[in-house]
Amino acid sequence: MKLISSRIFWGLLLIAGGVLFLLQYILGFELSGIFWGGAMAVVGAAFLSVVIGDRRNWWALIPGLILLVIGAIILLESFVPNFSDAWSGAIMLGGIGLAFWIVYLVNRENWWAIIPGGVMVTLAVVTALPDFGMTTGAVFFIGLGATFGLVGLLPTPHGNMRWAFIPALVLAVMGLLTLGFAADIINYIWPVALILVGIWFVIRTLRRR
Repeated sequence: MKLISSRIFWGLLLIAGGVLFLLQYILGFELSGIFWGGAMAVVGAAFLSVVIGDRRNWWALIPGLILLVIGAIILLESFVPNFSDAWSGAIMLGGIGLAFWIVYLVNRENWWAIIPGGVMVTLAVVTALPDFGMTTGAVFFIGLGATFGLVGLLPTPHGNMRWAFIPALVLAVMGLLTLGFAADIINYIWPVALILVGIWFVIRTLRRR
């Protein structure tokens, strides 16, 4: 936290920016992208140093990783002009998702972070995929289902969140239906899903007794 609030840190960052803009004026090269990308990355690294110093500051992972990803995208766009058209959106969403997942890994009290992390990674995959019509929607639902499945499987201080298997199953079925299965196959999926949910309720009730 001291690094982020340090006047020396921000002063050095401003000096670096001034030097780059002078070089841009003198040499005629476009260096603003390098400055902003580098500045974002440096500030992101400063936030991450807060977590390294004290894991209780897990919140700093979110702005830290997001700023690092933004900085990396800006730097790549400076050297590869067409990069933003293809991958920047997917990398941005994936970076946000990764930040939330690391929040969970640092402190398992933060099991809730699995959900936004999974949603963002799923959106990153969907963004990176070509437009295949209904298949894209299927990937989205299946990705959300897998996210809730992780919520149910991964350990937390309060035990496994078994309730998450219900939305996981529903979303997975919706994803399979979106793929456009034949009607006779769909007629099997719904009964099987209902049977599985029913078995889960019965087993849970018997265990409590």
